[in-house]
Amino acid sequence: MQNGYEFNAWEFIAAGGVVSFLVAATLLIMSVASWYLIITKSIAAWRLRAAYKSYKQQFWNAPNLNAALKIDQETALSVLAKEAVAAAEHHKLHASRNSEQVTQDEFVARAMNRSIAEESAKMESGLTVLASVGSVSPFVGLFGTVWGIYHALASISASGQATLDKVAGPVGEALIMTALGLAVAIPAVLAYNALVRSNRALSGELEKFGYSLHTLLTTGAVIKSAHDEAKLASAKEHIHIAEVPA
Repeated sequence: MQNGYEFNAWEFIAAGGVVSFLVAATLLIMSVASWYLIITKSIAAWRLRAAYKSYKQQFWNAPNLNAALKIDQETALSVLAKEAVAAAEHHKLHASRNSEQVTQDEFVARAMNRSIAEESAKMESGLTVLASVGSVSPFVGLFGTVWGIYHALASISASGQATLDKVAGPVGEALIMTALGLAVAIPAVLAYNALVRSNRALSGELEKFGYSLHTLLTTGAVIKSAHDEAKLASAKEHIHIAEVPA
């Protein structure tokens, strides 16, 4: 297009002065931080899911509870199992000294709930940053656009050339900031929703394992529902008695 306006994002940022530089730098930092969290949290969730599956298979295929606790795999499931057994052992040794005893069922359940809460907090770390980036970055980009339009109109007013091509170019260029803000926000919001769903699924797996372990420790056997019987019968039947290690 002859005599058309040539778009140049760098010149637009430079013309906006310190404020435009700060807006662009803020959006860049938000983008880098969000993509770092997206990649690292996604890899961690994938590894955690695989580790949960592996540990559960080894745990329920162990010949007894002592052997199951010796599985060399550091996951939230192993921590949960060790803390639950430690709580059961503690109750067995010290409950008789207290006249107002807490039942073993309740004591073990409290220890397991604490372990599950700690693991859930670990999984949620970093999600606040993604949520903040997803909600704030569009407004940061909009602020950059408003500031750019202000400077563009001020420059056009000073030059005295208010033709359509002189106005549309700078104003359209100022919209780059809004586009950058949306480009930063959209992946952050999508990743946040996906990670929240993934964490919810992992927490569900942790609670299911905790329920089965709690039942094993308090009753000596694992409940086999009609839904799980076909899948878990060959595995969980290996552990019959919930003997607390001495």
